[in-house]
Amino acid sequence: MNETRSVLGVICSVYDSFFEAEKKIADYMMEHKAQAVDMTVGELAKASGTSDATVSRFCRRCGFKGFQNLKLALAREVLEEEQSNQEVTNDIDRGDLSQSLKNILANKVAELTETVKMMDPQSLEEILKKLEQARMVQLAAVGNTIPVALDGAFKFNQLGIPAVAGDIWETQAAYAFNLGPEDVVLIISNSGYSRRLKTLAEGARENGSTLVLITNNPDSSLAEVCDYRIITATREKLLTEEFWFSRVTATAVTEILYLLLRAGKKDAIEHIRRHEEAISPDKTE
Repeated sequence: MNETRSVLGVICSVYDSFFEAEKKIADYMMEHKAQAVDMTVGELAKASGTSDATVSRFCRRCGFKGFQNLKLALAREVLEEEQSNQEVTNDIDRGDLSQSLKNILANKVAELTETVKMMDPQSLEEILKKLEQARMVQLAAVGNTIPVALDGAFKFNQLGIPAVAGDIWETQAAYAFNLGPEDVVLIISNSGYSRRLKTLAEGARENGSTLVLITNNPDSSLAEVCDYRIITATREKLLTEEFWFSRVTATAVTEILYLLLRAGKKDAIEHIRRHEEAISPDKTE
């Protein structure tokens, strides 16, 4: 288990892969995290309507050796929240906008903080070098992460790094199959289980392209195919009854890559200047 990942963050990231009984445990822990810290395996099983064996399996599925390890990590999270002196819950209520805004902000800050903590500087530097040296960077995504890919391609082109992204999967796949060893495919997938993106990734891999994955799930089938992984955190499950992928952390990752590339690429400022001059006539005074 990566110690930089929070228990709630892991639960939110892999929630969809849980069995139904495991989801009962996840739901209970997200709603009663403080109480869960003081429970035994049997007590948590009873409270969530499951069994001792299911609790033990749930802990392993979350990447912990056992329930005690999970409780210790969860206790740290609860203590950190208490020390922050913030009265934060997971509720969003139009009748109390002030508190709702605090709740949303606290969870989004937690997502970003955990995402940055999980970044390995050595791996990140290797990714940056691959992007700098790439003949072409393709940003690939499906569904609601397509806007992140489009924005990332825009940013990279501003820096003088040729980049492309599209909103039609068949076109994305066709493009990826024409890439080669000098190219990089940056894939954005929350679950890491998209069949379409895996097909695209395998095609690019056969041609020798470098594959980088931005995902919530480090143990997915897409993660196994890719050369590099940037793991993002999500807490959307805490704020909504159904799971919806937050684009905040994925967008933050592309922004981080952009800023670091800008800082290290000697001609980046000149490329940005030329781009700004080109589009300035379109801006009104």
